[in-house]
Amino acid sequence: MIFESILDSVQTIFAFVVTLGILVSIHEFGHFWVARRCGVKVLRFSVGFGKSLWSRTDRHGTEYTIAAIPLGGYVKMLDEREGPVPSGEEHLSFNSKPVLSRIAIVAAGPVANFLLAIFVLGLMYMVGVRTLMPQVGEVIPESPAAVAGLLPGDEIIAVNGVETPGWQAVNMALLSFIGESASLTFSVQNHASEKVGSGDIVSGNLVDDAVIRDKNIRVVDWLINEELPNPIRSLGIIPYSPEIPAVIGQLSPEGAAARDGLKSGDKVLAVGNEDIIDWMHFVEIIRDNPEEPLPLLIERDGNTESIQLIPGSRSAEGMVTGYIGAGVMQVAWPEGMIRHLQYGPVEAIAKGAQGTWSLTTMTLESLWKMVSGLISVKNLSGPITIAKVAGASLESGLENFLYFLAMLSVSLGVLNLLPIPVLDGGHLFFYLVEMVRGKPLSEQIQALGLKVGVTLVVGVMMLAMYNDLSRLFQ
Repeated sequence: MIFESILDSVQTIFAFVVTLGILVSIHEFGHFWVARRCGVKVLRFSVGFGKSLWSRTDRHGTEYTIAAIPLGGYVKMLDEREGPVPSGEEHLSFNSKPVLSRIAIVAAGPVANFLLAIFVLGLMYMVGVRTLMPQVGEVIPESPAAVAGLLPGDEIIAVNGVETPGWQAVNMALLSFIGESASLTFSVQNHASEKVGSGDIVSGNLVDDAVIRDKNIRVVDWLINEELPNPIRSLGIIPYSPEIPAVIGQLSPEGAAARDGLKSGDKVLAVGNEDIIDWMHFVEIIRDNPEEPLPLLIERDGNTESIQLIPGSRSAEGMVTGYIGAGVMQVAWPEGMIRHLQYGPVEAIAKGAQGTWSLTTMTLESLWKMVSGLISVKNLSGPITIAKVAGASLESGLENFLYFLAMLSVSLGVLNLLPIPVLDGGHLFFYLVEMVRGKPLSEQIQALGLKVGVTLVVGVMMLAMYNDLSRLFQ
């Protein structure tokens, strides 16, 4: 267990460093590339802060370095405001360039992040995306979905006109309505049995001989201030999943299951006098009985056997729960439930651009709702959460890692364009004011703005770190 924990930590750190390294390198390369083309001398291109671990200098006098603290990076340009400029190189300094050139150089970093997102999502669509068909498994009685008339077996074709080929698309379509009062229109079809009532709106289209119906769900102040909201479940929709029998799959050599004689392929029929319905039923019993002897009736190779199992114990979220170090035997999904979406290069890049636009608008809307109090600030995440998600996405496959990378790249681009001094957006704001006034703002005003910007950024970082630590210790 200790070795597995260390391995997980190493993987998380590795994924975090790789993810942040890619994002920072692309962002700073945007500044660097445009600066060179605008005739500005670049003194240093650094990935990371602090002590240099590796560096080299090119023929233009630019030092490329990888530093010890992988929490950002920077491009240092020749600038008379930051130090003396050698005689004869004044024309190569950043501050000597026209305001439009300075705007282009500063904007190039966030633009590079958006281009990276388009490329990454395009690559993801070219390689191919696997997604689960968004079919409703259960509808919670008296929930908004039940009142609207959604049925088990309904496939969600679109939400408010946005096509939803998979559950991730459904979730993304719903996220933009969090904190709002709105009417959600679910376009659905039921392949198993059509039950079109008098209140259904039929579109007239036929797909697989199933009529597409529109179901309206009205939400008011939906999930306002909810921490870690689950839009799909909150409407009373439980996604379809195949029945998962209580069959043992992988076993940890150090776990209670292997120690007490369970083997891969064993099917748990009963625990004591209680018949086992499915895998989750078995898991609940194990969790509720740490260190308690449990008599199991199992089926092995067509024969029934009795085994006594004593679960181990561990603390989770302030509670002591049982565990046995066993995973479930994988169950095949029905044919057609797993979709493989793959596109040619041109269409994939178009899909990537569309996805980047959707992520950008969602990020801006989320920021505004967080500022206006419609979304809880507890959803703000810092480096610890980013590292954990990066590790999980890397472990779950290339597709998930690429999507996470694109989402983080868009977030970095949007945040850097906010008109806050010390960020790229703050510099752009100063330069736009300079264009309008015909001269730059005074050094005193810019210095004051810088102090305000630093205060805001540090405050947000501290809040994000607090949220991270709260989640970690919960």
